[in-house]
Amino acid sequence: MVIGKRSYQHGLPGVDLEELAGTLIVIEGPDGSGRSSQIWLLSRWLEERGFAVEQMGLKRSKLVANELEQAKQGNVLSPRTMALFYATDFYDQLENRIVPALRAGMVVLADRYIYTLLVRDMVRGARIEWLEPLYSMAIIPDAVFLLDTSPQNILERTLGSRGNLDYWESGMDLGIAREWYDSFMEYQRRTREKFGELVARYELQPVDGNRSIGEIHEDLKTRIVDLLGASTAV
Repeated sequence: MVIGKRSYQHGLPGVDLEELAGTLIVIEGPDGSGRSSQIWLLSRWLEERGFAVEQMGLKRSKLVANELEQAKQGNVLSPRTMALFYATDFYDQLENRIVPALRAGMVVLADRYIYTLLVRDMVRGARIEWLEPLYSMAIIPDAVFLLDTSPQNILERTLGSRGNLDYWESGMDLGIAREWYDSFMEYQRRTREKFGELVARYELQPVDGNRSIGEIHEDLKTRIVDLLGASTAV
């Protein structure tokens, strides 16, 4: 593990980043890309090898998670309001869950991080120059794995698991198309395009998300072994 962390621009007030000896690993990708399955498998795999693991994800903040979910149900959130809601959710978890876990030397597995938030807002017209200062205190992860998955596969997985399409993940608030299917496919195409723009900017590591759960898991394990060292040997 690499001792000492950095933030993108400004450190969190009162937090000595040099004390954070843990490892922050992020699994990114849109809904339906298989992130949650991989987080669960990786968590079990790491714990079997003696690592203490903490998980985090979007909308899990005790401060605003419930309010955010309620606001989304009304389908009336403006893009900027939604961006600020999610930023509040993120920073509450950063301060109260991620930092303490890293300070304790744990492996933090993040089911999405600021990159999903950037992409969602960029798709809705926000400029990266406005968004990046919003997340300037975010701790830079040790690795970010992006599950790059085709819109068609995301559609099939979403319908297979939920049976219907989500208003926000279909981009229905953007007025892309009247039909949910058409809106979903175009929204997912735009989302994938924006993730692609972040690959070099934030050193995201693309992972082929169109494969089976097992194949993706083996790929991620190999990459994490390289990150954490021989003690995680597959």
